[in-house]
Amino acid sequence: MFYDCDYRVCYGDTDQMGVVYYANYFVFFERGRTEMLRQVGFPYSRLEEIGVFLPVIEAKCRYFAPARYDDLLTLRSTVLELDRVRLRIGTLVLREGKTLVSGEVTLASVNAERRPVRVAKELEEACRHYMLAPGEEWK
Repeated sequence: MFYDCDYRVCYGDTDQMGVVYYANYFVFFERGRTEMLRQVGFPYSRLEEIGVFLPVIEAKCRYFAPARYDDLLTLRSTVLELDRVRLRIGTLVLREGKTLVSGEVTLASVNAERRPVRVAKELEEACRHYMLAPGEEWK
């Protein structure tokens, strides 16, 4: 299952060529996963309340076509993998149904001392709502 949220490209997202600056897609990925978790009742603020943090330990991005100022984008996110201490989330950046960028980030579950901890049960249950289903195609 996927979570979609819309985002309109603002001028500050673009470079002098009028296209979205490549590194901004990682911010878009964060926006997509943050809103996905909020949708299932688990905003990042809830994680901080229970003393859990999710730093990015790996990030990947593939570019197919540029997004431009004022484009209305769809950020489509899904949970690709969930294990004891890691969470891998994929995000597609779409314009009118066409994939412009695909990416994924791997997050580690850590405590306030930055030591790995098991993914919180509440977070695990929330993530299962947007897990990629067996046989469901991604990318």
